[in-house]
Amino acid sequence: MEKTTRIVLADDHSLVRDGIRALLEEDKNYEVIGEVSNGKEAVEMVLKKHPDLLIIDIRMPEMNGIEAVEELKKHHSTTKCIILSMHDSEEYILKSVSAGASGYLLKDTGKTEFLKAISTVEQGGKYFSGDISNVLVNNLLGQSQVQKENKPTSKNANNSFGITNKELQILELVLSGLTNKQISEKLKKSKRTIETHRFNLMRKLGVNNLMDLAKKAQEYNLV
Repeated sequence: MEKTTRIVLADDHSLVRDGIRALLEEDKNYEVIGEVSNGKEAVEMVLKKHPDLLIIDIRMPEMNGIEAVEELKKHHSTTKCIILSMHDSEEYILKSVSAGASGYLLKDTGKTEFLKAISTVEQGGKYFSGDISNVLVNNLLGQSQVQKENKPTSKNANNSFGITNKELQILELVLSGLTNKQISEKLKKSKRTIETHRFNLMRKLGVNNLMDLAKKAQEYNLV
């Protein structure tokens, strides 16, 4: 007999929770053992009931989804977490990964992808929807080999971050205000390649958003 996956739902909209519960209850292998309406309650319930999976909205009262996942990791919780969001945001996705989430799903995700994400995470994998590909996520987790063929540049004496010449070129274009799509067209590279280089820049410089990227690049005279 297959083990039932025990799930806690955290969302401040009861209608959303009802919809997810109804979807999950169609499968006898999933059991919703609790529902909460804010991040603080989510942490308390997970630590009390130890579910297999927490599905949590990113924006909630008292404590948001990312903060809740971070708090659970501080308690060494083994519950896997999937964050739900309306925002296909690079910054949110990277913060979710850093917090320890195993998945990031957009709220307009279809039923098939939603169940696939749960199954993937349940089996120990990672699942992230949106324009930020799994290549970027794997890179953050130290699994990507993207940079193996690139050698650090000696272009700038202050570049102690191992940034390549190609990354410096993309950094200049990013800070000039171009989007990933515009940069890909300008350099005749795929958008995914540009996303990967941009992600590597942010990881190497230890920043999570464009503003901090610009500040650090200026501080170390990288452009």
